[in-house]
Amino acid sequence: MDLALLRTFVTVHRAGSFTRAAALLGLSQPAVTSQIRTLERQLGRPLFLRQARGVTPTTIGDELAHKAAPHLDALVEIAETGIDEASSLRTLHLAGPPEFTAERALPALTELAGEDGQGFALRASFGNAEETLEGLAAGHHDLAISTARPRGALLTATPLCDEEHVLVASPRWEARIGSDKLHSEGAPALENFPVVEVHESLPFVSRYWAAVFDSRPAASGTVIVPDLRAVLACATTGAGLAVLPRYLCAPAVKRGDLMELLEPAVPPLRTYFLVARTGTLAMPHIARAHEWLLHTATDWS
Repeated sequence: MDLALLRTFVTVHRAGSFTRAAALLGLSQPAVTSQIRTLERQLGRPLFLRQARGVTPTTIGDELAHKAAPHLDALVEIAETGIDEASSLRTLHLAGPPEFTAERALPALTELAGEDGQGFALRASFGNAEETLEGLAAGHHDLAISTARPRGALLTATPLCDEEHVLVASPRWEARIGSDKLHSEGAPALENFPVVEVHESLPFVSRYWAAVFDSRPAASGTVIVPDLRAVLACATTGAGLAVLPRYLCAPAVKRGDLMELLEPAVPPLRTYFLVARTGTLAMPHIARAHEWLLHTATDWS
């Protein structure tokens, strides 16, 4: 059986689409379709059921994928290990949310890149969960950090860390709100205060209000800036209340530039996932970066 046909088959099985598989393989969609039809003729059985949106494997298709995929991944590992030894520098493409990637992932990876002479070049891009996962699935990235767990067999996600969210404001706003009033009244005590957020929908504030106050925020955003680092800067200068990741605002809280308004018994958390295309962890530079990020994340809080 032709290994090229098996490689195309496994890629389609993981991608769930001839179109997406063609993009990953660098082939045209008709070429992928032709290869799958050739393999089906050789086996005498259909491997996929064609649907309006992509394809679904038949029972025979699933069985073949489960048997063939590990061996194909092992061949990729052998080939990539040889390349890795021949060339001292590989390029890792990483995508993720701008603040977390810049503050957490990139410092960890740049430390690894120069470790023991096993360096690799690093390319990073920023985007929301949908954008980064789509780019990863299309082959534009090697690893993605996402707050959404992907579905399907094409992408493999591993929990990376949990991010704690904190309600903060500058000292002058904290004095006007009053901790006693906030503890006794809850969300109503905050209704008339300005809010700094990353989007008009108030994603961080809404998540915090739902988890802590079991309600929706009544205020609208006073300052909207699409970067949590800018939210931090605006909140520090007194623009209003904000909900921020603890890792991002902890230095400002320690200096006294921001005050933590509330310490709920169960703080709101958001989980980050480290995502790779299935099979690509056979490539040494991707596997090394993946393992290092998971190891480093155990110290993130």
